[in-house]
Amino acid sequence: MKARLQEILKENRHDPKTDTLLFTMPEEESYRSQIGKWTDYFSDPVTNRGLLYGHIKNPWEIEKLTAFFAWTAWASVANRPGKTYSYTNNFPYDPLVGNTLTVGAILWSALSLIFLLAGTAAVLFAFGRFSFLGWKGKKEHIHPRMLPGMTTESQKATIKYFVIVAMLFLAQTLVGGATAHYRADPGSFYGIDFARFVPSNLFRTWHLQLAILWIAMAYIAGGLFLSVGLGGEEPKGQARGVNVLFVALVLVTLGSLLGEMLGVFQVLEDLWFWFGHQGWEYLDLGRAWQILLVIGFLLWLFLVIRGVGTARKDPKEGEISTLFILTAAAIPFLYLPAMFFGSTTHYTVVDVWRFWIIHLWVEGFFELFVTTMIAVLFYRLGMVTLQTATRVIYLDAILFLGAGIIGTGHHWYWTGQTNVTVAFSAMFSALEVVPLTLLTLDAWDFIKLSKSKCDICGREISIPHRWTFYFMMAVGFWNFVGAGIFGFLINLPVVSYFEVGTILTPNHGHSAMMGVFGMFAISFLVFSVRQVLEDDEWSRIEKYIRTSFWGLNIGLALMVIMNLFPAGVLQFLDVLQNGYWHARGPEFMNRGLAILMEWLRMPADLIFIIAGVVPIVIASLKAYGFVRKRSPKIYVSTS
Repeated sequence: MKARLQEILKENRHDPKTDTLLFTMPEEESYRSQIGKWTDYFSDPVTNRGLLYGHIKNPWEIEKLTAFFAWTAWASVANRPGKTYSYTNNFPYDPLVGNTLTVGAILWSALSLIFLLAGTAAVLFAFGRFSFLGWKGKKEHIHPRMLPGMTTESQKATIKYFVIVAMLFLAQTLVGGATAHYRADPGSFYGIDFARFVPSNLFRTWHLQLAILWIAMAYIAGGLFLSVGLGGEEPKGQARGVNVLFVALVLVTLGSLLGEMLGVFQVLEDLWFWFGHQGWEYLDLGRAWQILLVIGFLLWLFLVIRGVGTARKDPKEGEISTLFILTAAAIPFLYLPAMFFGSTTHYTVVDVWRFWIIHLWVEGFFELFVTTMIAVLFYRLGMVTLQTATRVIYLDAILFLGAGIIGTGHHWYWTGQTNVTVAFSAMFSALEVVPLTLLTLDAWDFIKLSKSKCDICGREISIPHRWTFYFMMAVGFWNFVGAGIFGFLINLPVVSYFEVGTILTPNHGHSAMMGVFGMFAISFLVFSVRQVLEDDEWSRIEKYIRTSFWGLNIGLALMVIMNLFPAGVLQFLDVLQNGYWHARGPEFMNRGLAILMEWLRMPADLIFIIAGVVPIVIASLKAYGFVRKRSPKIYVSTS
């Protein structure tokens, strides 16, 4: 019976001439029974884990959705013409129907390990051979060039950005906690039938979108702050431009969040794609909001170029100024692929551009811009020479983008791509771990830089940004753990085949997104706040920064240790034992042990929110209050 079942399902009965897919009698009966199953599914919030009651009321829509599910099920099991594996490279794993790991996935996983070892050896050899690589060079005459309190009006205007950053961060963690609660107790929210008012998919959407929005806004504010610091003087009207951009970004943020809610509640009807919820994870916001966001990015780029000013023509600082502008320009222009598809574009095509944004835009070019900002920051603080700062930018571009551009394809193993994609993506994705190992060296360099002396004159270099450095040290740790260890763990085809979409994915996502990009964002907040405050003002909020540092790191570590990693391993084992369908369904998710693992996350969430996020909100509000009360001062250029 099993062999006959596999024979029926593996046979490809699609007629390309008429574009018709023929069902056997058993498949037709299954399809019709599925209509009833999905009708029941969308009417029960316990089973569907908190969706709206009667979310899909039209029987015709249920039938069309079932047809889509039937098509994807066929594509995942029927052999490609002339091949012995399906269109999805036999994903998902289900030995009953003959879906098992392909030979290619095993082969390229093994060869990618060789790439990893060879790449690691080459880079470590280079760092051992050339001692000037990294943040700390040799025989450098360096002294601070940016001192706390010496800030311009446009730099002080960025503090309100960071207030919004902190507020959005708080909102993101609160809806994240609510999303986690739906996994632990999908039927109610402490006795309240919350699914009638705010369904789980809306909370999940906001949780993801708010993460991108608050982190991006922190980088935008940091770029504005540092551009003037690099330029050395305040362009006329710069503060006004910063304020206009602030209003625009707040409107886009609130408008997109409201639109996503109206889209979920199906209020917008035919306008859902433009102003509501697109339905693509991480690219949920409507197309109109995406266009406005790009316009905001372009205005930001214009302000950054104005802030850098004449430094681009300076014989000494022209190169690093140009690099700063070029990496900033990548942010708006490389976001454009998010609009390379429409509401009816083929799923495989959409996923190409969706993961361009998720992986390459966020993890590649945003990270390159962050590295450039750190290089500029260290240079202006007098911690590294201009040569060292410039060298680090080039090195980061080579290491991160060299492997990251092709390595993006590890998201496409099972989405309808060929085995060639699996081969190249596996090899270069493994190489992405190499630069992440170097971040442990960066963390140690940050420690040395914060306690350094001038190599030439021997004077102590006083750097009043201790907590900025601590958050950057945390980035080095979480980048290695979250992106390096957990990322590499799930990127090998032989592991990804069983793991993708399990809790091990958010385990990597939380530890990498928050641990790296989130900690970077907070470090820029802390730096900017410290830079605009006098010593006595800073002493009144430093305790909140200290508490936040430990609260965020301890809370994130407990999330991983008590919930995400063990729950992910448990689900991974269920995939191996019972098939992917079982581990992703209520058969596993409603088990007592799986529910217990979700409840174990509560202490971590409470520590993260109360001891980590709330103090940052208080610190940013107090800093904004100090800046508002202070009378304007004349800015003295430190060029």
